[in-house]
Amino acid sequence: MTASHFHVTGVVQGVGFRPFVYNLAVELGLRGWVRNSSEGVFCVVEGERERIEAFGRALRDDAPPMAVVERVVSEDVEPEGFAEFSILESETVEGAMTLVSPDVATCPACLSEMLDECDRRLGYPFINCTNCGPRFTIIEDIPYDRPTTTMRDFPMCEQCDAEYHDPSDRRFHAQPNACFVCGPRLYLNLANDEAADIATARRVAEGAAVADDVSWTPEAEPIPRPHREVGSERRRAEAILATAVSLLDAGLIVAIKGLGGFQLACDATNESAVSRLRVRKHRWGKPLAVMVPDIVAARELCEFTPDEEELLAGTARPIVLALLGRKGSERLAPSIAPGLSELGVMLPYTPLHHLLLSRVGRPLVMTSGNLSEEPIAMENAEALARLADIADAFLLHDRGIYSRYDDSVVRVVEKRLELVRRARGYAPFPLSLPFRSDVDIVAAGPEQKNTFCLLTRSHAFVSQHIGDMENAETLEHFESTLRLYERLFRVTPEIAAYDLHPEYLSTKLVMATSMPKIGVQHHHAHIASVTAEHGVSEKVVGVAFDGTGYGSDGHIWGGEVLVADWQGFERYAHLAEVPLPGGASAIKRPARMAIGVLAGLGRDLLEHPGADPLRSRLAEGEEDLLLRMIERGVNCPPTSSAGRLFDAVAALTGVRDDALYEGQAAIELEAIALPSTESPYRFGLEGEAPVVIDSRPVVSSILTDIASGVAAPEISARFHAAVVDAVTRVSVRAAKQAGTRFVALAGGVFMNRIVLGGVIRALEAVDLRPLVHLKLPVNDGGVSFGQAVVAWARRHEV
Repeated sequence: MTASHFHVTGVVQGVGFRPFVYNLAVELGLRGWVRNSSEGVFCVVEGERERIEAFGRALRDDAPPMAVVERVVSEDVEPEGFAEFSILESETVEGAMTLVSPDVATCPACLSEMLDECDRRLGYPFINCTNCGPRFTIIEDIPYDRPTTTMRDFPMCEQCDAEYHDPSDRRFHAQPNACFVCGPRLYLNLANDEAADIATARRVAEGAAVADDVSWTPEAEPIPRPHREVGSERRRAEAILATAVSLLDAGLIVAIKGLGGFQLACDATNESAVSRLRVRKHRWGKPLAVMVPDIVAARELCEFTPDEEELLAGTARPIVLALLGRKGSERLAPSIAPGLSELGVMLPYTPLHHLLLSRVGRPLVMTSGNLSEEPIAMENAEALARLADIADAFLLHDRGIYSRYDDSVVRVVEKRLELVRRARGYAPFPLSLPFRSDVDIVAAGPEQKNTFCLLTRSHAFVSQHIGDMENAETLEHFESTLRLYERLFRVTPEIAAYDLHPEYLSTKLVMATSMPKIGVQHHHAHIASVTAEHGVSEKVVGVAFDGTGYGSDGHIWGGEVLVADWQGFERYAHLAEVPLPGGASAIKRPARMAIGVLAGLGRDLLEHPGADPLRSRLAEGEEDLLLRMIERGVNCPPTSSAGRLFDAVAALTGVRDDALYEGQAAIELEAIALPSTESPYRFGLEGEAPVVIDSRPVVSSILTDIASGVAAPEISARFHAAVVDAVTRVSVRAAKQAGTRFVALAGGVFMNRIVLGGVIRALEAVDLRPLVHLKLPVNDGGVSFGQAVVAWARRHEV
């Protein structure tokens, strides 16, 4: 008889790990115990040595599908003569930390039960088990047990309690376990007379009786939740869903409470409904995501690769960006993704989504429940107030949410996963650090697409997508989410990292604190983020192409080639600077940026015949005003931004003069590009330290092609090829000088499929090793991690 003590760390709570350990021990004839702790999972087993060794191997090799085992540490202990194997009560250890699982999409077993006419959970909108359901969004604290989640308000009925305590059951120790009798329930609030009339007409036509308590109010439910009768609850839920479907069929907008907040849904094939949603939400032009019931329906809309289909149907269930197919273009409302060749598609990831989509029978727009630029509404009362002018009805439930959680957005480029927005299904899973930190660091992130990062010990916790830090609502979201992460992961920051831009709200938050601070240049943070993700600490070539970043010289950078490690950087090359007429206002009007580029690269370009189409579209007096501003240096900061160069080319070619959302001009320029070209333009490379990537030859050639009648798709292809060529040539030169083969690629410009794919292939062809993000967004969503890493490398400065 021997005994061993095991300590397992990683994502081992909320994923069925204790039931797995229990059944494993029983199967091997071992005795002892297992318990959750603030430090992970601990267990002691007694029995024959060979069986204990098999137990230890299985802890890592056969763990539940949702578990992520990072370490298994064992030591021999004295046997105590246990009579059986048992699950002990969880243990709270002051200051200890364990990882938390992201929310997980409904598993096939639960989906099968939900559709089974003989199952007691037939049609239950909140079915879950140890392998699926809410996790991060319902957790208040660790260890992960029902009393520390929002499910504490729902005492289990006798049957659910029996499942919870049955080692052979799939719901053994499933903390969100519930059913119609004891669990959360649906509500339907009608926001206006039109919705009420449709609901009444449906009831009359079908003779359906709806319970009197379908509307939610703050006083709707006593806490804890009382038990109810399954038959009446099922009929009530079915009536609510049927009414919601009638509203969607009629072209109305329904706000739906999901896992981490609200979504706004409408018929994606109804142009009137989609247009109404855009007007009410103030979402002008920006593409909308679509939800379909299954992979077959998804294939009718887009041309998915096998990798994209795997992501689409995986447990994270993100929005997957894929090429829009002909059938999709014909079936969907024109304003779903205007001017784009890509569509964001997702499959249902909650039981409620499955029930709704199976009844609707058509694609639904499923977009964040907010007014544009605000965080998503999270709870019922908040949604009823904030979305009152957008939604015609509210499909609510009474399970609480602890953390706002947008849908994640992903794509596949060159067989690599590219995260566009990291949230549900991915956060709060941390990045493993290639070092162990002796200090806790908070990085506040940038202004746009903000995330924050908490760096502690061997982990970096990058938050879910927070949004653009431009209003009080987003600031509150930032602060409340930061408090949650600090509590869950036991982090007490001692150093704060921030962006150098003095006007960023995230920077001002850090400057208002008393803790030691380290400022990190925006593009240096981009590159450090990529290299730290790959565990590369040596000097690399870093290409950071984006829209805006505050440079160490006070200028607006954005077309940067750095030689950098985690501690510092040298500016090896940059795009030629041009004036940014009107500052930030030029971002919203690419036509204005085009004048800045032409004037900045040489006034003679303004007189080129190829500039005439642009100049003819300007407002009366606009060109003269812009040129006077540029000449006098009034609100025309110099910029090396690659993003603004893309905007200027889009305006010159007539693709877009005004942008309704950030990056629209560049996105539409990419969308029209021909698949390939044999006549790329070519940037100049001038001088040394830093090398200037001269845009004048490219812009001059574009003007000549415009004057010659070359179509915009060909010009776009030649321009994109020129960008790929310039990045490759300057990277080769920089890599040779720095003595490295690594080239890190970061910044919003690398959201462009043509540029990213082309650069990766070109660098690999010359035996360089491109590094790109695989776990974080290439855009500003990854900056906070780089800030934290740089602050760690420079921690001795404060």
